[in-house]
Amino acid sequence: MIDTVTKWIDDAQRIVVLTGAGISTDSGIPDFRGPQGVWTKNPEAEKMSNISYYVADREVRKKAWRYRMENRMWQREPNPGHLSCLRLEQREKLLMLVTQNVDGLHLKAGTSPGRLVEIHGTMREVVCLSCGERAPIERALARVEAGEDDPPCRSCGGILKTATISFGQGLVQRDIERSQLAARRCDLMLAVGSTLSVYPVAGIVPVAKEHGARVVIVNAEPTAMDSMADAVLRGSISEILPQIVRA
Repeated sequence: MIDTVTKWIDDAQRIVVLTGAGISTDSGIPDFRGPQGVWTKNPEAEKMSNISYYVADREVRKKAWRYRMENRMWQREPNPGHLSCLRLEQREKLLMLVTQNVDGLHLKAGTSPGRLVEIHGTMREVVCLSCGERAPIERALARVEAGEDDPPCRSCGGILKTATISFGQGLVQRDIERSQLAARRCDLMLAVGSTLSVYPVAGIVPVAKEHGARVVIVNAEPTAMDSMADAVLRGSISEILPQIVRA
């Protein structure tokens, strides 16, 4: 099946890649819902990703800042999976890369911002919930390291959080539209490292299928859409993806 999928990619002209947490685990970033997931091991951690808890409870914000300091996820490096996605762009086959991840590793790998949709935002920046001002996360973390346990916005005093889409916040409509348009135009949909159970972004896979694209799923575990795929490749993403995209 590896050889078959490799030929499909060679023949494709407009590939859309959808990536989830599984593509980043080899970079040392745990997923959320897996056996070793952040929320599985620590259900309290889910509160830090809920905008209502985050805004209402200073203790939740303090825990969130400590977690950001301890994990230093923004320092992680891209792995062969991310570099394989870049290779598709270098081969002029990538129409759009839609990621559910907030780790910024596709950008760090070199994927062009114009071909990337970070549907759930990015942890590499912070945003003020009052005035909307954004800044690199390193600035806020330097303040935490200096002793501020819940650093406020320096412009207006509002609450700062990572520029990610938390539970209770709406997705950016423009990002959804770009993703769906690309799904309708692609001739191959490559879903990588996602359980394909989080909507609306998972919905771009059946949209691509309905518009005539082949669907290939690469994941370590079964997904919600394996039955509709033209091919399912199970195993290590860092090993499989470089093979099929000739990275």
